[in-house]
Amino acid sequence: MNAEQARFLADFFAKAMENECQATCKVLAAVPDARRDYKPDEKSRTAWELATHLALGDTWFIDSICDGAFSFDPDAEKKMAAGFTSVADVVAFYTREFPRRIERLRSTPGEKLATVVDFFGMMQQPAASFLVLANNHGIHHRGQLASYLRAMGSKVPAIYGGSADEPMAATS
Repeated sequence: MNAEQARFLADFFAKAMENECQATCKVLAAVPDARRDYKPDEKSRTAWELATHLALGDTWFIDSICDGAFSFDPDAEKKMAAGFTSVADVVAFYTREFPRRIERLRSTPGEKLATVVDFFGMMQQPAASFLVLANNHGIHHRGQLASYLRAMGSKVPAIYGGSADEPMAATS
């Protein structure tokens, strides 16, 4: 992958991820604080764990891609998550920080995005290629969290079309 191709891919995913941000904020905001410890099974993450992982993971992925290096410190993520005391804190963080990461991605030079980086010894590819994984990771965890909402007594927001709680409005 050359710098021009990496820049194209980054611009494409920056726009796509920017479009996903609104739906992610709606799903995060729909988590009721009083039920945030809900999980459908003992092996599942709680809604709170998913919400904080989603918000922190989306920003971490873009930072890692722009830095050209992937490293993960679970203790650091736990410490950051502990700084959130409410769902509103998570939504405020995501609303503030995710657009900053998109701008950072847009300003990262194509040459840097074309540099091959290692993803925890599992794969090596140009940094920009990991935007597919970053986007899918966020959508995956948002879907997990959205599937908890109704069982938690919340309403399910529209994501890619209407939901039973937020139907699509007819256009005139």
